[in-house]
Amino acid sequence: MFRGNHPARVDEKGRLKVPADFKRRVDELYGPQFFITSRDGKRAEIYPMKEWEKIEEGIAKAPASGAKRKFLDVTNYYGQVVEMDGQGRLLIPQVLRGAAVIEGDVAVLGQQTFLAVVNDQKHKAALEAEPLTDADIEALGVIGL
Repeated sequence: MFRGNHPARVDEKGRLKVPADFKRRVDELYGPQFFITSRDGKRAEIYPMKEWEKIEEGIAKAPASGAKRKFLDVTNYYGQVVEMDGQGRLLIPQVLRGAAVIEGDVAVLGQQTFLAVVNDQKHKAALEAEPLTDADIEALGVIGL
């Protein structure tokens, strides 16, 4: 499980050095191959290939529909298979870097089975503009909050 926020930087070539805590987890459980994509163009989602393959299995079982086509269109448009280099870096796909403004300072957020990479300033502004409310927490009551 990935959790927490680990500030990082995306270099001028579009490479993200995976934060050490997350890299240890990746090394223990997954290996160097990832699928990097987005469902909305606002954040990069970094899936260890084993986790992405579980999603693909579910999608393959889903009946043909407009939602399935849209999901495949958007995740394939932004997505690429990427291998971690020897220095623990991943190349964020150029189309996705541009759409999500993933450059310089970023936040790498644990999202259980994948990592989300967001522009730090834009994400902080969005959190302040739309904070977590008591109603949101109440809606998550099934998890015991």
